[in-house]
Amino acid sequence: MTLAEVVLSIMFVGLIAYALFGGADFGAGIWDLLAGGTRRGARQRDLIERSIAPIWEANHVWLIFVLVVLWTAFSGAFAAVVSTLYIPLTLAAFGMIARGAAFAFRKSVTTLGMRRSLGAAFAFSSLVTPYFLGAVVGGVASGRVPPGIAAGDVITSWVNPTSVLGGVLAILVCAYLAAVFLCADARREGDDVLADQFRLRALGTAALTGLAGIAGLFVLRADAPRLFDGLTGRALPAVLLSVVAGVAALVALATRRYLPARAMSALAVTAILLGWALAQYPYLLLPEVTIEEAARGRATLVAMLVALVGGAAILAPALVYLYVLFQRSADPHAPPSRTLSR
Repeated sequence: MTLAEVVLSIMFVGLIAYALFGGADFGAGIWDLLAGGTRRGARQRDLIERSIAPIWEANHVWLIFVLVVLWTAFSGAFAAVVSTLYIPLTLAAFGMIARGAAFAFRKSVTTLGMRRSLGAAFAFSSLVTPYFLGAVVGGVASGRVPPGIAAGDVITSWVNPTSVLGGVLAILVCAYLAAVFLCADARREGDDVLADQFRLRALGTAALTGLAGIAGLFVLRADAPRLFDGLTGRALPAVLLSVVAGVAALVALATRRYLPARAMSALAVTAILLGWALAQYPYLLLPEVTIEEAARGRATLVAMLVALVGGAAILAPALVYLYVLFQRSADPHAPPSRTLSR
C-alpha cells in the first residue's frame, strides 16, 4: 500500500464514521418528520431529541475531517468535485445549517406555531440533506466529475440516474440506521412499546432499501457500467458481506436483540461503502485520475499522516467517551435541559 493509499484509507474511515453516526442523526430527523401530529408523535420526538441532542454536533466532525484531508492531500480532486458539484454541495450545506439552527432553537421557543415551524425545518432538512450528499457520491461514482475546475456539467453531474439512486439510498439507509439505533435507546429507557414501533419501522425500511438496491443494479448497469463491473467483480465479496450482515441485522431485529442489530447494521453499511471503494479502485475520479495521480507530494502526505496520527490520539478517545457516556441508562422523565448540547 502506497503512502497516498494509506492517507486515503484513513480519510475513508472518517467517511464511514460519518455515514454511520451522521446518517443515523439525519435518519432521526426523518422519523421526526413522520412521527405524526403534535400529540401522537410527542413520545417519539422526545426520544429522538434525547438520543441525538448530546452528539449531533460532534457527528459533523467526521465530515469536516473528510473534507480537510481531501482538500490537503488530494487538492486537485477536491477542486474538481466542489467546482463541478457545487450546487448539491451548497444545498447540502444549507440543509445542515437550517437543520442545526432549527433543532437548537425549537427547544427555546414557547409558542406552538414557532415550535412546529422549526420542527418542520429540522425534519425537512434531515430528509433533503442526505439526498444531496448521496447525489454527490453518485456523480463521482458514475464518472461525471472530470479533472479540472468546473470541467464537468454542473447539472447533469448530479441530475442523473446514478445520483438519484445514490440520493434515495442515502435517505433509506439513514432512516434505517436511525430506526435501529432508536430501538436500543427506547429499550434502554424501559419503553418497550416505543422500541417495537421503531423495530417495525426498521424492518419496513430495510425491505425498501433492499428493493431499491436490487433495482439499483439495473440502474448502474445502464448508467454507470464501470461501477457496476467493479461491484460485481473485485468488490463482490464486500457486497455479499453487506447482504449477509443485513440479513443478520433483520434476524436480530425480529428477535428483539437490538444491540446485535446495531452492530450488524453498521457492518452492512460499512461493507457496501467498502464495496464502492473497491469497485472504483485505483481511481479517485473515474475514469481518468488515479489515487497516485491525485495525491500531492510526499512531503505533504507525510505531514498529513503525522497530523492524522497525532490528532487521532487526542480526538478518538474523546469521541469514544462521548458516545459511551450518552449510551448509559438515562431517566426518561428527566427534563430536556439535562440532555442539551448547548
